[in-house]
Amino acid sequence: MFSGLELTLFLLAAAVLGVVAFRMMHLPPMLGYLVVGIVIGPHGLGFAEDNETTHALAEFGVVFLMFSIGLEFSLNKLSAMRHIVFGLGMAQVVTTIAATMVFGWSVAYFLPQLTSISWQAAFALGGALTMSSTAIVSKLLTERLELETEHGRRILGVLLFQDLALVPLLIVVPALASNSGNIMVTLGWAVGKALVVLALLLFFGHKLMRGWFSIVVKRRSQELFMLNLLLITLGAAWITEKAGLSLALGAFIAGMLISETEYKHQVEEDIKSFRDVLLGLFFITIGMLLNVRVVLDHWFLVLLLLCGPVLLKFALIAALARLFGSGTGVALRTGLGLAQAGEFGFVLLNQAGGLSLIDPLLIQVILAAMVLSMLATPFILAKSDAIVMKLSANEWMLQSLALTQLATRTMAVQKHVIIAGFGRSGQSLARLLEEEGIAYHALETDPELVQDARSGGANVSYGDAARRESLVAAGIHRAAALVVTYASTPSALKVLHHVSELEPELPVIVRSYDDADLDKLLAAGATEVVPESLEGSLMLASHALVMLGVPLRRVVHRVQEARDERYASLRGYFHGLADGDDGHDGANVRLQSITLIEGASAIGRTLGELDLEAQCGTGVAMVRRGKQRLTLGADTILMGGDIVVLRGTSEQILRAEKCLLNK
Repeated sequence: MFSGLELTLFLLAAAVLGVVAFRMMHLPPMLGYLVVGIVIGPHGLGFAEDNETTHALAEFGVVFLMFSIGLEFSLNKLSAMRHIVFGLGMAQVVTTIAATMVFGWSVAYFLPQLTSISWQAAFALGGALTMSSTAIVSKLLTERLELETEHGRRILGVLLFQDLALVPLLIVVPALASNSGNIMVTLGWAVGKALVVLALLLFFGHKLMRGWFSIVVKRRSQELFMLNLLLITLGAAWITEKAGLSLALGAFIAGMLISETEYKHQVEEDIKSFRDVLLGLFFITIGMLLNVRVVLDHWFLVLLLLCGPVLLKFALIAALARLFGSGTGVALRTGLGLAQAGEFGFVLLNQAGGLSLIDPLLIQVILAAMVLSMLATPFILAKSDAIVMKLSANEWMLQSLALTQLATRTMAVQKHVIIAGFGRSGQSLARLLEEEGIAYHALETDPELVQDARSGGANVSYGDAARRESLVAAGIHRAAALVVTYASTPSALKVLHHVSELEPELPVIVRSYDDADLDKLLAAGATEVVPESLEGSLMLASHALVMLGVPLRRVVHRVQEARDERYASLRGYFHGLADGDDGHDGANVRLQSITLIEGASAIGRTLGELDLEAQCGTGVAMVRRGKQRLTLGADTILMGGDIVVLRGTSEQILRAEKCLLNK
């Protein structure tokens, strides 16, 4: 038996090893957590117990995830989604429970020798199966940048209603088991209490949140800001739990209220570490639930209970989404996103088992099937586009039509700029290009934004720049440059991969939050990476200098020097032995240090005389003399022992090395 500290250390070590292994196999980290849970859990090697302590910690992960999702929403957005939450969401819950009850009744009537499931047990099973995994689906949608898509909003709306529906289901199931006569009174009281609590949270929370955060921020303490953030998140979760609702729902509301304030982005950064660590623990506890022996002993039944409910939910949700006005592609994607089982389904299943409504062996088999469906979710969503194309000829035609229309719009354009992403940065870039008379065409995945922007005369089309077909249709072979305007390294890497195959000489400028992924993006083929943090600091510095009375021309010159120096030092990487010769090195910019040994031809000469950029095509990133970094200029004289850091391709650096060393 492990102590609390030993168990925590063991879980952390197992999680690190699992995620590293799955990252090396290019698989989602979530699967690493789930597999770790299966291996070390009570049904595996037995190193970790599935107990109240691990469940409590894991639930905090879901709380912080829902808080983060709440930050992406607002009261206005939630109000606009009410027909999804209370329309599509309610329809999904009711129809799934009804379909499960009909199926259970049919099996009991036609095959009484197999099972004797009562209608109460069928209702409880329907409630368990109607739930989908908020944690897994929300995490995957966030990673795939699909929270704001049409199907992403529908999926999240249904998940929110499922959280709300958990409350009456937890009340109804025990009442049905005991045949209580006052079930409607109990249910009405619980629902009324929940509605009052939600109304108070939304009304008073909206009134108080901005003012309270202002008071906290004025104390100028990062520690106090963090404590306040934890208090609000966990406090809202506690309030909803006391009202009979889920912890996750309270956290979502807290995040939604903070999204109305100007502190949203700071909160997002502060909460991220808590969320990811605890959410990983949640996925480990889900993996612990899987009993491999049950799967092996009853594999056919597990397979039947895995495929049956998943296909049923997929078909029902897709049909309902279509009924509520979604296009075929959106409806199918919504069904795929919600087809798996959910963490709250385990709560209802355990409750039904405790009330002796369902045979314990059947509960174990259903539980195994539910966990396997959650394990399959990352693979299903990863292949969702291909699945939708296979199932819907209409979707295939719409995608083909969109690409055809995109190709038609760009067919006559030459030397244009392809803008990947048409948010604020993309639109600002487009305006500057228009003013300079440079043609552009933007690709954007938000259909509403595309429609609005095109109505305003912008050259933008619906399309994902991370897809090869979209880049070809946008005229990548005729383009002068490509600019990735959104700061998402995974997506930018996909774009760079396609560009390297289609048009490797095309200049590509990539936006990033900072220079953490700089080497990775440059190695993938980015011509230039623009870190937001660097540009922000330079703008702050320029405004500060102007306000302090420094002449504007001098400020502009100083900022330009700083920018040139910074980007020069970032515009390459030092090549090591481990890098090898991959055949693409000649096309990639790199850095290399050259020491001016005694007798080198460059000793005593100035950088202006050598003119390496004109003679060899290389730039000089820096010159070091001992520990001192010299200020570069045309009159900088090189001396023996100086270290010259060159920037260029392998070929250019080789030529420059000869210029520096050979007489």
